[in-house]
Amino acid sequence: MAKTVDSAFIEFNRDFVNLDSEKTKTARSSRDWLFTQLNNFPINDESFPLKYIERHIKYGSFSRNTKIRELDDIDVIYCLHADSAHYSESFLQPKTYYIHTENSGDRLKNLSDNNKLNSIKVVNKFVSSLSNISQYKSAKIHRRQEAATLNLTSYDWTFDIVPAFYTKNGFYLIPDGKGNWKATNPALDDEYITNLNKNYNYSIHQLVRTLKYWNRRAKMPTMSSFLFENFVLNFVESKSELSKHIDINLINFWSYLKTAVYNNVNDPKGIDSNINQLSFEDKNKIFERAKDSYEKGYEAYRLETEDKNQNSAINKWKEIFGNDFPPYN
Repeated sequence: MAKTVDSAFIEFNRDFVNLDSEKTKTARSSRDWLFTQLNNFPINDESFPLKYIERHIKYGSFSRNTKIRELDDIDVIYCLHADSAHYSESFLQPKTYYIHTENSGDRLKNLSDNNKLNSIKVVNKFVSSLSNISQYKSAKIHRRQEAATLNLTSYDWTFDIVPAFYTKNGFYLIPDGKGNWKATNPALDDEYITNLNKNYNYSIHQLVRTLKYWNRRAKMPTMSSFLFENFVLNFVESKSELSKHIDINLINFWSYLKTAVYNNVNDPKGIDSNINQLSFEDKNKIFERAKDSYEKGYEAYRLETEDKNQNSAINKWKEIFGNDFPPYN
């Protein structure tokens, strides 16, 4: 129940968008506990690859503080020791990498084909080893074959565990789902949004989360979390400042998205040139949804500021966000 649009958004974000603070605290503890279990694998199993503990990282939207409820998965990168292996980039397939194991120990050689480390075999090794964890419920290969997905009996969320190698050039090599490897550096994504959030009065995380709720609910093709976040961050960077009222920022974002959805979206890490791989048909559908939300949002703003009618304005926002958006009272 809310008296104003501002208070309605505060209540909506608190009760339906943002993660529960106690659950977040538990999830962070469970993630730290998981790292402890994973670090025992190469100690307890002589066939498990050696670890590079200093380069393990927490990443993904949970790490970036842009996850919305309900918490369903937590991403971690578990870094492996190269053990005298080396890497090269494919001449025929740019951005595809090979890890060569002719000089490495058996822990990597046994997961290789013709002295090239098979990333699917590495993921499978994680899946089989995860069954030794206490509280184990199930483990499987992630649908893109880039990670091992662990489900524990104690928690509602799963863990996506990505095996990786850290390179001397400062990026990680992670499974590409086809048996080879691809480059990434999630720390740069975290740094980018952290700095942007600081520069815009710590309002970015909430804006991203509220818009993610819209992206999930809207009757249109949903974008990947990473692509959608970058649409929002590019929008933010197009503004010298943001409004202190989240409804105004939402309206301005939808106006921006109508055009931006057709444009290339650069990877802020500089690894991929364009991460907007949406089909033209999907772009058109997203345009229509952004246009509809923009028009309704603008009408809600008019009702609030010109007609001074908070009740009607809140009801118009309910048309965009659904019944979870609190009613006027």
